[in-house]
Amino acid sequence: MHYLNDWLSKFFEMLHNGIATFIPNSNISYGLSIILFTVIVRVILLPINIKQMKSTVKMSKIQPEIKKLQDKYKSDPQKAQAEVMKLYKENSVNPLGGCLPLIIQMPILFALYYVFLNLPDISGVSFLWINDLGGIPSFKQPLTLILPILSGITTYLSSAMMAVKGDGMQAKQASMMNIFMSVFIVWMSLRFKEALVLYWVTNNLIQIAQTLVIKKGENSDSKQGA
Repeated sequence: MHYLNDWLSKFFEMLHNGIATFIPNSNISYGLSIILFTVIVRVILLPINIKQMKSTVKMSKIQPEIKKLQDKYKSDPQKAQAEVMKLYKENSVNPLGGCLPLIIQMPILFALYYVFLNLPDISGVSFLWINDLGGIPSFKQPLTLILPILSGITTYLSSAMMAVKGDGMQAKQASMMNIFMSVFIVWMSLRFKEALVLYWVTNNLIQIAQTLVIKKGENSDSKQGA
C-alpha cells in the first residue's frame, strides 16, 4: 500500500507539473490534473471493467432461467443453488460482477486519500464552484455539500446500471448493497478533501458513460444474433 501511495503521488505531481507548464493558473491546472488523472486510472482499469460489465449484462439476461430453476427446485434449496451455479458457469457470468469494479477501486481510493492529503499546494485552490480543493465539506457552507451529494447519486446510478435486474433474491440483495454503498460514499465524502471527492464523481461519470456504451453494444449484438 505504501508503494502504491508513493507511486500515485509522484505520478500526480508529474502530471500536474506538465499541465502547469501550459496553464500556470493553479485554480485551473489542479482541477484539470484531477480529471485527467481520473481518466488515466479508468483507462488502466478498462479491461477489468469491460469484463465485469459484460458479465453483468449476461447475468441480467439469464434471470428468467434462474427464476425457473428456483421455482422448479423450491423444495430442495441445495439442488436449486447447484443448478443456478451450473447455469452461471455455462454462461460465463460472475454473480458479483456489479460490485467488483467498485471493490477493486477501493485500494486506489484509499491511496488517493493519502495523495490529496499530502499535496502541499492544494489548500485554497478553487475549481469551478469549489472554493477549496484542499478543504473538507461543511454543513455551514452549502456549496461544499454539492460534491458529496453528487458522489452518492453517481455511485448509486453507476452501480444500479450494472446491477442484476429482476425480482429475485439476488436482485434485491444487489439493490440493497447499492443503496448501502451510496450512503457510505456520501458519509466518506463529507470527511474527505474536495479534491478526492472530485476524483470520485468524475470516475463515476466515466463509469456511467462506459456502461451505456457497452450495454448499447450488447443490445446491438443481441438484435443481430436474433
